[in-house]
Amino acid sequence: MSEEMREFRVWAPTPSEVRLDVDGTIHAMTADADGWWTAHVAAPADARYGFVLDDDPAVIPDPRSPRQPDGVHERSRLHSLDPTLWTDETWTGRPLAGGVLYELHIGTFTPEGTFDAAIDRLDHLVELGVTFVEIMPVNAVNGTHNWGYDGVLWYAVHEAYGGPDGLARFVDACHASGLAVVLDVVYNHLGPSGNHLAKFGPYFTEGANTWGQSLNLDGAGSGEVRRLILDNALRWFSEFHIDALRLDAVHALVDHTAVHVLEELAVETERLSAHLRRPLTLIAESDLNDPKLVTPRAAGGFGLDGQWDDDVHHAIHAAVSGERQGYYGDFGSLDALATTLRRGFFHAGTYSTFRGRVHGKAIDPRFVPASALLAYTTTHDQVGNRAIGDRPSAYLDDGQLAIKAALVLLSPFTPMIFMGEEWGARTPFQFFTSHPEPELARATAEGRIREFAEHGWSSEDVPDPQDPDTFLRSKLDWSEPARMRHARLIACHRALLTLRRERPEITDP
Repeated sequence: MSEEMREFRVWAPTPSEVRLDVDGTIHAMTADADGWWTAHVAAPADARYGFVLDDDPAVIPDPRSPRQPDGVHERSRLHSLDPTLWTDETWTGRPLAGGVLYELHIGTFTPEGTFDAAIDRLDHLVELGVTFVEIMPVNAVNGTHNWGYDGVLWYAVHEAYGGPDGLARFVDACHASGLAVVLDVVYNHLGPSGNHLAKFGPYFTEGANTWGQSLNLDGAGSGEVRRLILDNALRWFSEFHIDALRLDAVHALVDHTAVHVLEELAVETERLSAHLRRPLTLIAESDLNDPKLVTPRAAGGFGLDGQWDDDVHHAIHAAVSGERQGYYGDFGSLDALATTLRRGFFHAGTYSTFRGRVHGKAIDPRFVPASALLAYTTTHDQVGNRAIGDRPSAYLDDGQLAIKAALVLLSPFTPMIFMGEEWGARTPFQFFTSHPEPELARATAEGRIREFAEHGWSSEDVPDPQDPDTFLRSKLDWSEPARMRHARLIACHRALLTLRRERPEITDP
């Protein structure tokens, strides 16, 4: 491949010297006053490169690496999408209001676990009646498979799924089928393996959240940390034609600046949407029950388009299943279900026995439409965070599954289905990892066992997340939909979604 002069840049205010390694050759870099190091080097379009910081001989990947073909610890690779790949010139997008989402994990949605294999199943989603495909995180992680929430290189796409070209093919195929694409992104923490950001600059603060060290969003040097997030989000929209982002656990983003990073993202997304002339949607996951996320900026909110609503899930699940453990304790009565369906949040300035305090704030319907709340009977969390990853179909009968489906699909909220839910899949969705480091692998497995031992589960019952069979068990069985019991449930879901399309009062926001 022919070489041409290329610019390599990296923000690294911490080291006193940064050098560029391109295919094994070291080049000097020049720093500016803002901590950006630059070098212009002749290199092929697929060159492998990385950075050498001070006296450490290790070659570290680019924090904005577009591709990691050899793993998250190895050199980055230059990469640009082929513009001829795209055939969606006429795609005008979809608004969230009136939509139906379908959450899936690329690695377990099909036996092959790739973007290309998922393309072959899009007809099933179209026939079902969904309009948005939401894929769990696909950015680069260490190991061959996991849920995706331990990513360390946010700009790269996991190679085992098909890399950046595979993702582009998937998005293009979805658009050809009339499906919008939601990408799950994680900006509140990084995974434990392959995270080198602290060596470059002040990416982290002293505080920590549930999953690791907090990102520096409001301290000295936070401007470039925020730009890492903002530029990444905008890249998915512009370069990969993504239609919406699901922002993982935004309650873990600690930002005390006057303009929260989420509001800043909403502003820049709206600007890009006007330029691209198609809807671009931001959907938050938060456990705060705070309507500020989806309240318009003109009314003092952040201006996001939607947020997951766990209260709807809890109210429906507890009422139908009878489970009352943990956070289900306040739910389960028909009054709780009615309250949640009427006002969106059950805990809206009310006492939460699970938290031991007052929780949430009431939604003002003048500013927040019902369509801004996403409702579901199950998600990857609500299944995978159970001890054995058992789906509701493992302990509820078909009538109960149909009741749950009707309550969500005919609700005033934007409904979401978790992969396989529509046919009552008998396969579990368990917590799985593939950490190559023995110590990390052992700590992950022991931590999982310890977590559930506190609730009476034996170590033999809790699947080892590092066991490859835990991952393989979680793959959907596509022979199931043809069987009578499963076919009836699919027909039920299709009928409910048809009714939702045909009756405008159901989707009236």
